[in-house]
Amino acid sequence: MHTFWTVLLIILIVVVAILVVLFFVGRKLQSKQIEQKDAIEAAKQTVTMLVIDKKRLKIADSGLPKLVYEQTPRYLRWAKLPIVKAKVGPRVMTLVADESVFPLIPVKQEIRATVSGIYITDIKAVRGGTLPKVEKKKGLFARFRKDKTKDKAKETVPAGKKSKASK
Repeated sequence: MHTFWTVLLIILIVVVAILVVLFFVGRKLQSKQIEQKDAIEAAKQTVTMLVIDKKRLKIADSGLPKLVYEQTPRYLRWAKLPIVKAKVGPRVMTLVADESVFPLIPVKQEIRATVSGIYITDIKAVRGGTLPKVEKKKGLFARFRKDKTKDKAKETVPAGKKSKASK
């Protein structure tokens, strides 16, 4: 029984050490994120653009400048980013959209967006209309859950007709 407590104590010490390391790494990453958001806020400007196309692409396939690809960490180079090709003034540019903004961007329409460098942070307006509403995706269990009102409508059969199950 003495070895059981020794093993349990070692496991507990390892778990506490991992939690302490994650705490300090998390604080460091959080401070970096705050600095980046401040830099984005400082460089933002409102631009009118005609959206040509939008897709989720890998950085290598997206058409972004080579410098962006080189500065991206190796573990993120295979991730797909929300890429928007848009005509800003006379130039066709490849921009990266924020994850929350990407579903709202209409294709082949003119929009006013807040841009910071090559990063679309917000959509202000769509020419000739309002911003589209994006439906929230259903969760895993919500897809499997049956709609009770539809089931009740199928079960009720008019008085004069027999259902297929009773034949």
